[in-house]
Amino acid sequence: MPQVFYSDRAQALFRDGERLDATSLRWSAIDDVPADLAPVGDVLAVRRFFSTPGARRLPVGVIGPRDASPVEYQQAETIGRKLTEAGFPIICGGRSGAMEAVCKGAAAAGGSPIGILPDEDWREANDYVALPIATGFGEARNALIACASFALVAVGGGYGTLSEIALGLRLGRLVISMPPSFEVDGALRMSDPDEVVATVARRFLALDGA
Repeated sequence: MPQVFYSDRAQALFRDGERLDATSLRWSAIDDVPADLAPVGDVLAVRRFFSTPGARRLPVGVIGPRDASPVEYQQAETIGRKLTEAGFPIICGGRSGAMEAVCKGAAAAGGSPIGILPDEDWREANDYVALPIATGFGEARNALIACASFALVAVGGGYGTLSEIALGLRLGRLVISMPPSFEVDGALRMSDPDEVVATVARRFLALDGA
């Protein structure tokens, strides 16, 4: 896996004679490599990248059940906080349970979680949603979450979560399933929140070969 470097002078990420463009999110060959390159890990690389003026951010969808267990609630809250600390915008279904938990974690880390609501009224959002989007689409809003997210993290869940996992895989998204969520072919299975965030960071930086 290529080593990533950051230049304070250029305010950009570099690898093997390439620079990550802040808008297109593509690595492009360059002639002059800055002299002040310093190696950075995947998550720190993302944080540094997001600090660059005009850097484009892609949202991560966190999906899970409305009737989340205490373990699932805590798991979703932790994932929301850690993804937000890394700089990723968070999208979820905007209602209760795991959706409330991920928004709570994101808000605690200073983020502005986005809630894609099945309802026609934005007031149905949980108290931690900063950007409620009322769709009136019912369960069809699951497709919006899958399409809008460049990666999906499943925490527990029922049939709605399973549909979002399937849609994400069909769209070629990175899908991570955290126990006790579903084991689905094509979805990565991992339980450590730090590993989840690092995996999302590698996909964002196009370092995982996908």
